[in-house]
Amino acid sequence: MTTVPSDHLYMKRALSLAARGKGKTSPNPMVGAVIVSHGHVVGEAYHQQAGKPHAEILALHRAGPRARGGVLYVTLEPCCHSRKRTPPCVPLLIQSGLSRICVAMADPNPQVSGQGIHMLKRARLQVTVGVLEDEAQQLNEVYRQWMMTGRPFVILKGAMTLDGKIATATGDSKWITGEEARQDVHRLRSQVDAVMVGIGTVLADNPDLSARGSGNASRERRGRQPVRVVLDSQLQIPATAKVVQWVHEQPTIVCTTTQASPRKIHTLQKQGVQVWVVPQKQGKVSLKAALGKLGQAGMSSVLLEGGSTVNATALHEGLVNQVRLYMAPVLMGGQDAKGLIGGGSPRRLEQSWCLVNPELTKIGKDWLVKANIGSRK
Repeated sequence: MTTVPSDHLYMKRALSLAARGKGKTSPNPMVGAVIVSHGHVVGEAYHQQAGKPHAEILALHRAGPRARGGVLYVTLEPCCHSRKRTPPCVPLLIQSGLSRICVAMADPNPQVSGQGIHMLKRARLQVTVGVLEDEAQQLNEVYRQWMMTGRPFVILKGAMTLDGKIATATGDSKWITGEEARQDVHRLRSQVDAVMVGIGTVLADNPDLSARGSGNASRERRGRQPVRVVLDSQLQIPATAKVVQWVHEQPTIVCTTTQASPRKIHTLQKQGVQVWVVPQKQGKVSLKAALGKLGQAGMSSVLLEGGSTVNATALHEGLVNQVRLYMAPVLMGGQDAKGLIGGGSPRRLEQSWCLVNPELTKIGKDWLVKANIGSRK
């Protein structure tokens, strides 16, 4: 069915509602819904948290009998399966008396994937699909990645000088960027399911990888905390490391290989740390295998805060979806300083990675470059 002029207006409203759930709905997608009757919004809602009612059901409840004969604008195809914590939405929508349903994008979940739309049409409801589809797909790029690949959406985060250095030759890196940029990272940590580092970062910096407050509360954990993930092929992690403390407040997973000492595995497990023995690649933890296990565990987003070696591996294996690079207006210089991406440089420029739709934002005295990773030149 073709769109009408007001479809974009109301779908934009539904998308803005959906975005309010950012960082709160995982592993579910962000969804917004608006019900319109006789040119007036009679009910609207967004999905607030996994396990809570879906957006279209909340909007129906708020609209009440005014929904009859109205139009539902929803940012994602309504669900039709029962293998989840909430009832399927499609049967309730069919019973609601709505005359038309306008959907931004089909659900990439194979348990839905067009079936919800088909059921609505079979019930003789008018259905329009694809209104502001690009915007809806961008909003739920994390969910789409997880559904389509089984792996989390990976954000590579780096704090660096303007010439791309993340530490001096001696390893000094505190602090390259200012307080405002660091607080933005804490906000980002609170929105992802997991934060991942390599053992090198743990041994050099001893981070605790929590989302913390600002100012006097800078040492306090605030809000939703990500699972901490450490890649440690030989289990070198000290029992006193910050990432293996407070595991009941903020879980820690250490991904290791068969090279690890069974005694060390047992010691960490007694501390409450989860130890995963995963396949290895060239003597190291297979990053792809580790991400696959995180995806199977229901984690749809990972913030990669590793050093240059882990960053290089993730990029070379095509596992990075987005970069967020915090750049300080400082030049470090020196060929022995540590760069953002380790390993050897490409032999030709066309082997460089292209950034898609880069955004530049001023944060305090620093700059943030946010972009998705495209194909190589």
